[in-house]
Amino acid sequence: MSTPEESGADERQGVSTHVVEAVVAALLLLMGLVVVVESRRLGAGWTSDGPASGYFPFYVGCILCIASAGTLWQALFGKKRNTDVFVDREQLRRVLVVLLPAVVYVGAVQVIGIYVASALYIAGFMIVLGKFGPVRSVVAAVVINALFFLMFEVWFKVPLVKGSLDPLSFLGY
Repeated sequence: MSTPEESGADERQGVSTHVVEAVVAALLLLMGLVVVVESRRLGAGWTSDGPASGYFPFYVGCILCIASAGTLWQALFGKKRNTDVFVDREQLRRVLVVLLPAVVYVGAVQVIGIYVASALYIAGFMIVLGKFGPVRSVVAAVVINALFFLMFEVWFKVPLVKGSLDPLSFLGY
């Protein structure tokens, strides 16, 4: 019987770190170029009353382009390129377990408001990741969001996003 080291089963598989670095550097270089071009369109020079509206963004875009080009060069042609795997399947799964519900939460805030979405988000995380019971999770989520509601809406008089459906409109806020 072979060990995991002999069979290669223990070896991580995935995209190399230098490839990810190159892609991110290329995207930042593209963003820097967009900033430079649009700043030039707005006016990146000096006018009689001071800098034009694109003056400072132009130089920020130039700095971003230079830094990104350097990073891209190192990632593609550097002698000390990091060839380790950037993220393996298990690490990516753990990140997505948190990221995907967060993305859904952001969308839900726009539809059902921050209080209801937050209560669902907290209860869901407590049940799925925290392994708490459903009753305890729902009670904790409702209490936390009731306190936030009182703090922001009642005491501080700062209205937060109610969402397009506004399910808490019966409260009069």
